[in-house]
Amino acid sequence: MIERTGLVTMRGNPLTLVGPAVSVGQKAPDFTVVTNDVEPVSLSNFLGKPLALVSVPSLDTPVCAVETRRFNAEAAKLGADVRILTISMDLPFAQKRWCGAMGIDKVQTLSDHRDASFGQNYGVLIKELRLLARAVFMVDKAGVVTYTELVPEVGDEPNYAAVLAALAKTVA
Repeated sequence: MIERTGLVTMRGNPLTLVGPAVSVGQKAPDFTVVTNDVEPVSLSNFLGKPLALVSVPSLDTPVCAVETRRFNAEAAKLGADVRILTISMDLPFAQKRWCGAMGIDKVQTLSDHRDASFGQNYGVLIKELRLLARAVFMVDKAGVVTYTELVPEVGDEPNYAAVLAALAKTVA
C-alpha cells in the first residue's frame, strides 16, 4: 500500500497517510463502511445525488464535534438534494450514541473501523494512529470527484466556505 508523508500533522508532528491521493476529475473510489446499525454499505448505496464525504478522526473530540454539527446545520438547509456522510473509525455504537446526544439528524455517520476501506481508498488513513485524517471529498451524481480538501493539521477545521461553495456547484 502507498504511504505518503509530510501532508498532515498532529500538534505539529508529521504523520503518515496510507493510500493514494484522490484527485478532482477521477472516478470516486469505492469503499465499504458500516452504518450505525452495523449494516455494510458502499459508495454505490449513495450515488445518484451529490455527495459530500467528510472524514474525521473521532466524533468524540471537540473539533470533530464542531465540524459535524456545522455540516448537520448546513445539510438541513440543503434538503434532500445532497447527502453528507461523516466517516470515522469510531465504533458504530459510539457514533449512534453521539448523534443522539448531539441531535445529529441530517448528516449520516458511518464507521470505517472494520477494514479501513474508506481510509485506505481515499488516502486518509493515519498509519500511526489508525484514525482518519480530516478531509472532505465532493462527489457528483455520476460518481466523479469534484472537490477535495485534506486539512494539513488534524486539529484544524476544514475551510467551510470553500466546501460549501464546492457543494453548491455540485448541486447546481
